[in-house]
Amino acid sequence: MRVTLALPGTTVRDVSFEPAQITVTVALRRRRLACADCSHSSRARYDTRTVDSSWRHLDLGRLRLVVRAKLRRIDCPTHGVRTEGVPFARVESGFTRDFEDLVAWLATRMDKTAVRRLVRVAWQTVGAICARVVTDQLDPGRLEELFEVGIDEVSWRKGHRYLTLVTDHGTGKVVWGAQGKDTATCDQFFAELGADRAAKLAAVSTDMGAAYLKSVAKPGHAPNATVCIDPFHVVALASDALDQVRRQVWNQLRAVDPDKAKQFKGARWVLLKRPERLTDTQAATLRKLRRHGGAAWRAYGLKEALRAVFAGDLTPSETTELLDRWCVKAARSRLEPFVKLTGTVRTHREGILAAIRLGINNARVEALNNKVRLITRRAYGFHSAQAALALVMLACGPITLRLPYEQTHVRPHSV
Repeated sequence: MRVTLALPGTTVRDVSFEPAQITVTVALRRRRLACADCSHSSRARYDTRTVDSSWRHLDLGRLRLVVRAKLRRIDCPTHGVRTEGVPFARVESGFTRDFEDLVAWLATRMDKTAVRRLVRVAWQTVGAICARVVTDQLDPGRLEELFEVGIDEVSWRKGHRYLTLVTDHGTGKVVWGAQGKDTATCDQFFAELGADRAAKLAAVSTDMGAAYLKSVAKPGHAPNATVCIDPFHVVALASDALDQVRRQVWNQLRAVDPDKAKQFKGARWVLLKRPERLTDTQAATLRKLRRHGGAAWRAYGLKEALRAVFAGDLTPSETTELLDRWCVKAARSRLEPFVKLTGTVRTHREGILAAIRLGINNARVEALNNKVRLITRRAYGFHSAQAALALVMLACGPITLRLPYEQTHVRPHSV
């Protein structure tokens, strides 16, 4: 029985068996040499390498399968003397495409430690393979038809290390990413996007961070886009203001009555949770807080009122009117955190109302961020932002990962 190895453009010349490995020697069928770094090809060879090249292929049961070939070198007018490229492996890789595609698929569904043990490669190699697959398969036209995008940051490692991610609201995919979360990082996206494609942007959603807003407002970055401020972040700021008031009240009680201060401290989650999600015990605690009144209860009322404004059951005109009323009430509350929040809301009023009017917010972006946090935690950390970003693009970007048997180049084995 003769079995042909499913590697495109090759012919099997020899097979050798070792205790833990099978080595298959192949020869390329093509006569023209192709530069591994560009599309240049030629029949003229520079010379032939004296040492065989080898690539790790998919395991055959418990045995490693290694592919060997004697490659020629080509004198490329652009890159100089280079070893010819092969159709079954990526540039400067010691693994076949099938092997790397399998590892990349596994990396989006398993932690790196499990992948390392299953395919028997080094922990760092998994990240390097993911980076090569992303470079090879990332859609080059992903920035062509962008009309509504969301910009947000996500932490990829402890120590305030962030990635800036740009999401296409139309496809729900991450189309761009880079290390950092400052204005310069966001400027990189618009520089890569270009003036012509940036002019097509109709809406850009983001939070109230000054870094991204400053970049979006620069001349030529998004001249025709409406900036939409995510209402979710506004409600989150109200929750933070409520917690600040709660801590102030607790500090005052601690100086007068430590026992009451201890009981009040336990009411933190009662104040921050939605009323409909409270347990019976927490609902009883909330009723006690309402009877006592005071600054904490007034702050709670302001937070819930603002959440009701953005509940989604109001028309844009009703939302505008109620938001303005809320700002007046919060400004007169004599609660310093909410007075400060009022200034923030008024500063970004137009962007907040635009998000309500157009129905564009960072909800989808936040959902993708949750997925990103899951895969970064599952990977048990990264040595570089590039490896983390590669895994993010594999899981959330415009890439269709296929297992080796799903590849279009696979043909039935000849026997």
